[in-house]
Amino acid sequence: MSSVVSEDVNVISSNAETSEEDKESDDSNEEHFYENAKHYWAKIPATVDGMLGGYGFISQCDLESSARFLQSLLEAKDGPGGMRALDCGAGIGRITKHLLMKYFKVVDLVEQNKDFIEKVNEFIGPSKKLGKLYCTGLQSFVPEEKYDVIWCQWVLGHLTDEDLIKFLKLCQCALSVNGLIVIKENVTSSGEREKDHVDSSITRPFHALLDIFKSSDLRIIKMEQQTKFPKGLYPVKMFALKPNSQ
Repeated sequence: MSSVVSEDVNVISSNAETSEEDKESDDSNEEHFYENAKHYWAKIPATVDGMLGGYGFISQCDLESSARFLQSLLEAKDGPGGMRALDCGAGIGRITKHLLMKYFKVVDLVEQNKDFIEKVNEFIGPSKKLGKLYCTGLQSFVPEEKYDVIWCQWVLGHLTDEDLIKFLKLCQCALSVNGLIVIKENVTSSGEREKDHVDSSITRPFHALLDIFKSSDLRIIKMEQQTKFPKGLYPVKMFALKPNSQ
């Protein structure tokens, strides 16, 4: 299970002392990192099993845990509202359809794969809750709306640390009053970063995620670990994050 998911009716479509040669090398590596991921997902079928890297059978267990986590956030004092949510790396809309639409009046999606986008209407079906779809990678995405919850699941491993921090800071500016960023991601057991050269993703250790949240001026208000997944898969943690300014 790599970055298991890159989980869509409106399509809208450095160090100062680093040498120029090193900068060009870093830029080239980053470009390949994103292009390789794009090529990988271009070969993946637009199905739930495809979105979950062949582990479609874990979908229900995943959704049930996510629903309990989300509901506890919504029911909390000073919890987020239920107007609008954003599904990041949404794929064909698995999380939108089976989770977010149950709790929010409108759900927007951001997904860079055109084939997945084209599958969304069929997969979700007619719904007034389906909002805007942004066809772009998260490294290039700038939120336009205000969201009560921004949901990021099994997609942030496809961002470099620098782009992830930039993305999280942009998301803060797109939160409604009491809004939250929810992150559900694999974490390594080794304490080290592990790169998947097949789907071009990075699985980070817990401490690396904490460092990124700190650099993004976010604090954790709730955290849980996914349970009941098969043995042999990465541990999965859920984080609810709030800007330090709130």
